[in-house]
Order: sequence, then C-alpha cells, then structure tokens
Amino acid sequence: MKNNIKKAVRHVSKNHVLAVSIGFVYVWFGALKFFPNTSPAKELAKNTIHSLTFGVLPDEVSILLLATLEVLIGALLMLNVLKRQAIALAIGHIIFTFTPLIFFPLESFKAAPLVPTLLGQYIGKNVIILGALITLARMHMPLSSENIEHKS
Repeated sequence: MKNNIKKAVRHVSKNHVLAVSIGFVYVWFGALKFFPNTSPAKELAKNTIHSLTFGVLPDEVSILLLATLEVLIGALLMLNVLKRQAIALAIGHIIFTFTPLIFFPLESFKAAPLVPTLLGQYIGKNVIILGALITLARMHMPLSSENIEHKS
C-alpha cells in the first residue's frame, strides 16, 4: 500500500499537477473570450487593454489576441512544452490582470481597498495563481545562486 502511494505521488509530481491546473484555468477562461457573452471578464479585459494601449489596438482585435495568448499559455503548461517561456508569459500576463484595480476602482471595489465587488474578487483570485506561477518559476528557473549552492 505504501509503495503504491509513493508511486502515485511520484507520478503526480512528474506530471506537474500545479502547472496542469493553472493551464486548465488559462485554457478555460481564455477560450470563453472567443465566444460572445460567455466570459464575465471580456468587457473588463477590453476596457483594460484599451486603456493600456491608449486605444491604438481595436477592442475586437485585442480580445482575440488576449484569448489566444491565454489559451496558448494554458496549452503549453498542460502539455509541459516550453515550460520556462510559458511560465514567464503567464507571470507577465497575470501581473497585468491587476491593472483594473487601479484603472477601474469603482468597478473593482464597493469600499476600497478591502471590500471588493464580484469583479474585484475575480481579479483577486489571481494572487493565488501568481503565487503558484512563482513556485513553478523557482522549480524550473532557479536563481543562479541556487544553482551554485546545489552544485557545491
């Protein structure tokens, strides 16, 4: 019994459950943006990208690019392909998901900064994803000083 549990844990570790679960969320939420009236974050994403790009990028183009990026990140994480690049893209992306808290505080908070709206909660959950991505980054992109310590 203990051997089976150890084998299962090793198998799960090899399959990178954390990366797969983050990837699943990216694919799911990203794919919703391809279809009308399916993503609760689509309008917020359009407005945020519009603000970040000063309106240079048309809204429909920006949402298609965002959806594609999110699905790509998710697929790479789930398939364990180009993991370092996927993690770096995901960290960059997830940091930008916090910008609506600054650009649209009235939509993000009932009473700033401690009482978020449902939209604010939707954004706030990304703190967990960011923490998980940083954990993955440390696993797959160790700092140079960590490499030196392990080689000693």
